[in-house]
Amino acid sequence: MPEQGLPEQDLHERHAFPLCGRESFGSRLGAAMAARGPLCVGIDPHPALLKSWGLDDDAAGLERFSLTVLESVGSLAAAVKPQVALYERHGSAGMAVLELLLAAAADAAVLTIADAKRGDIGSTMAAYADAWLRDGSSLAADSVTLSPYLGFESLRPALELAAEFGRGVFVLALTSNPEGASVQHRGGSDSVARRIVQAAAAENSRYHGAMGSVGLVVGATVGSALEELQLDLASVRGPILAPGLGAQGATPADLRRTFGDAYPWVLGTSSRDILGAGPDVRALRDAAQRTLDGLTAV
Repeated sequence: MPEQGLPEQDLHERHAFPLCGRESFGSRLGAAMAARGPLCVGIDPHPALLKSWGLDDDAAGLERFSLTVLESVGSLAAAVKPQVALYERHGSAGMAVLELLLAAAADAAVLTIADAKRGDIGSTMAAYADAWLRDGSSLAADSVTLSPYLGFESLRPALELAAEFGRGVFVLALTSNPEGASVQHRGGSDSVARRIVQAAAAENSRYHGAMGSVGLVVGATVGSALEELQLDLASVRGPILAPGLGAQGATPADLRRTFGDAYPWVLGTSSRDILGAGPDVRALRDAAQRTLDGLTAV
């Protein structure tokens, strides 16, 4: 959270260079995307996937699944994105597996996005930030997804802690589920989604033109909604996490068409389309490589 008595401009200047000495998340993700390509692989241990892999729907199956995916795609993906709910459903044993996965990814120098979609107010939001973004926390990921629907400014504890520790956040902006439009599209040319985009752009001004560490979640299957709502995603100068590639229907060509000028900032996210190739490590790697080839094709 902002330090008492420190002017906002100075605070933003200070957090452009994290106090921990770690390079900013945006810088690290930008480097990973340049080196490996714009692919994020979701690690989603759905019960049906565990069964198809011949694994039990328990903590042991969860661990085998998670570490196999990391081993298979870690050298190809710019980031991996464990779906937190699918670990939570196993209680403390499942969360222990998530901690193990996050630690293994850090050891392998693979960036992580904890897909937790946290959002609250005051001390509760500060506690969520402390869990997912503070150095020393067993759940600390390189970044975490956040929900801004209690007001973007309610995320302030996470925004500041992420900047302080060289970590990042991805804020839900425009999701492709049918229910999302009833909130996110509200307001037309001054929509809720547009205000979130503008707020993220303002946060990234502290990074002075480099890729910022405040990203957005925009569904790969939103179609013409970006144009209809007049959303300028390129102005955010932060990563765009685009779930929905593959099994949910979006193709790399769809992403190029949908995101236009913002495509260089897009981190295409695929889960089931790749995970369904398991448990064979080579098959998983080949599936990830095919997806990556599609994303990087000229």
